Amino acid sequence: MTIAQDKVVTIHYKVVDSESGDLIDSSENKQPMVYLHGAQNIIPGLEKALEGKQIGAELDVRVAPEEAYGPRRDEQVQQVPRDAFKEMEKVEPGMAVTAQTEQGPVNLIVTEVSEATVTVDANHPLAGKTLDFSVKVESVRDASEEELQHGHVHGPKGHEH
Repeated sequence: MTIAQDKVVTIHYKVVDSESGDLIDSSENKQPMVYLHGAQNIIPGLEKALEGKQIGAELDVRVAPEEAYGPRRDEQVQQVPRDAFKEMEKVEPGMAVTAQTEQGPVNLIVTEVSEATVTVDANHPLAGKTLDFSVKVESVRDASEEELQHGHVHGPKGHEH
């Protein structure tokens, strides 16, 4: 069976930062990743590279930021008054926080803390990075009606979220 729209695909993968060579994530010694092809469950560049591949295929793919998590955008970094964090016991660089905005929740990373302000970054942590994937296709199957309706894969016992 070939990877195409509405197929459930199981892959083992390794992804590294192409510039530094640092390992970002891997399914080695873990469960493989399972996703619904064509439902935007994985980054576009990797999904495009997997299109048309079959079980057993192994590929190395370089994905540019525009086809991954987008470019870094300076306007996504903002200074917020420190008192906006008064509910939190401790605020320190590297912390992940969720801000409630008019457009819904936004994930932020605290990058700097001073007495008056907290600098937060709404860029995805991998924004601006070119990613190198090594992938092996383990299985491909038709998606169930329920998976197609929900836009993602369900576990062996069905709807589990």
